[in-house]
Amino acid sequence: MKKHGVAILGFGVVGGGVADLLTNNREEIKNYLGCEVEIRKILDLRDFPASPFASLVTHDFADVLADEGVDTVMEMMGGSHPAYEYTVAALKAGKNVITSNKEVVANFGDEFVAIANQMGVSYRFEAAVGGGIPVINPLIGCVRQNKVREVRGILNGTTNYILTKMFTYGDSFENALADAQAKGYAEANPAADVMGTDACRKITILTALAADKLFDVNTVHTEGITGIRKADVLAAEKLGHRIKLLGRCILGDEGEVVMVSPFLLPSDSPLSTVSGVYNAVEVVAEPLGNVMFYGQGAGAGATASAVVGDLLPIIAYGSKNPIVPGFNRVDYPASDSFAGFKSKKYIALPSGNEEKVREVFGDVAFIESDECAFITSCESEKETDEALAAIGVPVLSKIRFL
Repeated sequence: MKKHGVAILGFGVVGGGVADLLTNNREEIKNYLGCEVEIRKILDLRDFPASPFASLVTHDFADVLADEGVDTVMEMMGGSHPAYEYTVAALKAGKNVITSNKEVVANFGDEFVAIANQMGVSYRFEAAVGGGIPVINPLIGCVRQNKVREVRGILNGTTNYILTKMFTYGDSFENALADAQAKGYAEANPAADVMGTDACRKITILTALAADKLFDVNTVHTEGITGIRKADVLAAEKLGHRIKLLGRCILGDEGEVVMVSPFLLPSDSPLSTVSGVYNAVEVVAEPLGNVMFYGQGAGAGATASAVVGDLLPIIAYGSKNPIVPGFNRVDYPASDSFAGFKSKKYIALPSGNEEKVREVFGDVAFIESDECAFITSCESEKETDEALAAIGVPVLSKIRFL
C-alpha cells in the first residue's frame, strides 16, 4: 500500500495530539484514502524516552530535510523563528507544509504561499485560526464567490472563558483569570491572550483571505480585556447585552477596517451566546447572508484534527497548493481607516460630569450607575476621542456596540 511520510516539528500539546491521532486513527485514514500515513521524524529540543515515538525524535532539522520519505512537514512549534526558516527550507525542498502556528502565518504567509506555488507543493494552515473549527477552507472554497462584507468572531478561548466567568458568576477580571490559569486555559503569562495579540494574528489571517490584503499585525488596532470591570458587566446586563472580545474585518466601499476590541453584543446576536473556551467566526456576505462556524478553538484534540484535516486533501488530490485568494502584503497600515470607524459607544466617566457630557456630546442616553455612564450616538473614533479630550477627565471605560 502507498505510504505518505510526515515529520512533526514540535512535540508539545498539539504535536503530541497529531501523533496520537495519526496512530489511533490509522485504520480509518487508510480506509478513507487507500494510503498509510507514516510518522518518520519528530523534531524537538527534548527527548521523550517514555514515549512510544521516542525512536523517531531528532534534534536536528537537517534530518527532516534529508529524509526523502518525508512528503509533508507539520509545523507546530509556535513563534516566528525558527518556524520561518524551517518552513522556507521545507517548501524549497519540495515538501508540503501544514501549520497550526498563527504567528508565523500572520507574519510571513504571503512568502510561504508564493514559495509553495513556485515549487508545486502545498502550504496549509486551517489550524492557525479557530483551532478545530473548519473556517479557512470553507471561506476559500465555499464563501468567496459571494461579496464578503465582514468577517468577525470570538477568536480566543481564554478571553471568552474569562468574560463568561465575569458575566455568569460576577467574578472580577483578576479572579476569572486566576481560575482560567488554574484550569490550564491560560498560560502563566497570559499577555498574548488578554491583551488581544492572539486574536489580532487570527483576524489578520482572515482579513488576508477575505480582502486579498495581508496587513502588518503591528498596525492593527488591538485592545484586550484587562480594562473590563464589574461595573461594565453590570451596565451591559442592564442594557440586555454581553461583552465579547471580537476580531473584526469590515470590508466597505471605502476600504477595510480591521480591529480587535471588546464589543457590546445584543442578546439576539449569535456570537453573544458563545461561552466558555469555545470560539466562533461569523461571515457576512452577499447574497449568502450570515453564516457562523462554531466549535472548540483550542486543545490537543481539536487542533490536531484541523492539522490532520489539512493532510487528507494533500494525499487525496496531490500536493498542488489550493487556491489562496489573498496574502498580498500591503504597504500601508491597517490603522489608517480606524479613525473613521463609526459605532455607538458605552462610556463611563467619574460621577459628576453629566453636564459636561451634555455640553460636548449633546443629547445622550445616561445609564443608571454610580458613575457618569452613557451611550453615544453612532460616531467615528476620531469624533469620540476629540469629545472626550474636550471634557478632560479620566475615561473609566469605552466599549463599542456591535
